[in-house]
Amino acid sequence: MGKKPVISSVKPTDKLKAKKKNKAKLLNKDLPKNKTAKKKNKKIGAGAGAAFTAGGAASAAADGAVTNGAQPVPCGPADDSGAAAAAALRWVLAPTQTGPFFDSFWEKKPLLVQREKADYYGQLFSTAKLDSILRNENIQFGRNLDVTSYSEGERETHNPAGRAHAPVVWDYYRNGCSVRLLNPQTYCGAVWRLCAALQEYFGCMVGANVYLTPPGTQGFAPHYDDIEAFMLQLEGKKHWRIYAPRPGEELARDSSGNFRPEDVTSPPVLEVTLKAGDLLYFPRGTIHQGRSLPDEHSMHITISCYQHVAWADLLEKMVPVALQTAISEDVEFRRGLPVGFLGHAGIVNDESSSTQRKELLDTARRLVTRLADFLPVDAAVDQMGKQFMRDALPPCLSKDERCRSVHEDGERWADGAVRGQATMDGSTEIKMIRGNVVRLVNEGDELRLYHCLENSRLYQEMPEQYLVIGDDEQADAVSVLLENYPKYTAIDLLPGAEPEAKVAFAAALWEKGMVVTRAPITEEETDNAGS
Repeated sequence: MGKKPVISSVKPTDKLKAKKKNKAKLLNKDLPKNKTAKKKNKKIGAGAGAAFTAGGAASAAADGAVTNGAQPVPCGPADDSGAAAAAALRWVLAPTQTGPFFDSFWEKKPLLVQREKADYYGQLFSTAKLDSILRNENIQFGRNLDVTSYSEGERETHNPAGRAHAPVVWDYYRNGCSVRLLNPQTYCGAVWRLCAALQEYFGCMVGANVYLTPPGTQGFAPHYDDIEAFMLQLEGKKHWRIYAPRPGEELARDSSGNFRPEDVTSPPVLEVTLKAGDLLYFPRGTIHQGRSLPDEHSMHITISCYQHVAWADLLEKMVPVALQTAISEDVEFRRGLPVGFLGHAGIVNDESSSTQRKELLDTARRLVTRLADFLPVDAAVDQMGKQFMRDALPPCLSKDERCRSVHEDGERWADGAVRGQATMDGSTEIKMIRGNVVRLVNEGDELRLYHCLENSRLYQEMPEQYLVIGDDEQADAVSVLLENYPKYTAIDLLPGAEPEAKVAFAAALWEKGMVVTRAPITEEETDNAGS
């Protein structure tokens, strides 16, 4: 494997106060080198991967969403995460097909899907689920949940300090506040399952917020966001006004502040009432505001993606490196500027038609064009992949996958002793546990295999997770496993000269949860080796 470029709290409003006035409130380590393997038939845990450092939260079953038979998101073939991801997006968009969606709507204009199927998204999330989360999880105001209001052109946030206990949240709601749960994927297996599938498709972090709005109210000012938004109406109805982006704010790089009514002067391009089971998609930069109907609450979940995944982001990584490389390798970038150039450029000379000015501009354009030859596209893309591994959710594994991976296969405690022994040999067939959960990155002095397998379900709670790849054979083995996915590969068929080394490397990947075997690999033992 050749060398690659390196890139290296607000008080409530008077109105809310009046409503509350008479109420009593109760309120990373290296991979082992090839020579560490001593036996072809490798007992996992007996030294294979001992150099790994444990860290991060292992993926757990999706709060029962996977193991109890309830599957709100169709996942396609269980052995192909790419197919599962495509099936998840089809489910979100149906009956709109993904091809027409990307051709006509993605980053272009809103898409409205009205289904007349109130329970279409019903198993994804609910007010009952929100209540359960508030009662059973340590939800903090500001970090995990906001209570907000929008009245007379002003948006206010009413978060007190501390834990968001259910009675306190519901009291705010009853007094007209909207409730926003900022990371439902952390506490709801069905939302985790959907977001984890969609991030496989989009190749970037996919997040979610849940919004609960009391009847006849609006919780947020008109604004636009820096994400592609998929609004899935879960309960009730909400009336939306959607406005085209203002000039220069199309596909916005950052979210806007809160607009006042007089700031939004153009007529809406779409005005619609979403009912349970409906979908509304719109691109980043699209101004929007929503209000629940007088007689019914509203709950929707916004699935978001493609935040800072633009050509601009890639170029920001590539261009500085390309320029430094060009300066180092191409003498044309080191030549001096023409003598007297100050007299032919700048504000005073911007309308000059002198020959010297024309030559100066022509040379600048020629060098910029020439700079393209030095763009480290692969290295920059790898750096974006590395960021994705830091941001991503861990994969949501099925029961079957857990039984064929380190999560439930291998040694266990039973009947007062350690039972079983996870064992691999050259005939053991393995594959990556997902197609998009690792990224091999050249970091100058070493190759690192970044991954999201030990991330928690809370955004960026864990530091970067990576393994240092020991040699080219290990790097090539990773490449083969990624290229072959979703097919299984016998360990003997991995690159490398020494069979024992290949088994040791495969065992190390298994111990970190990176690979799954075609069949369980635990051998039952008659003796108790753990006493």
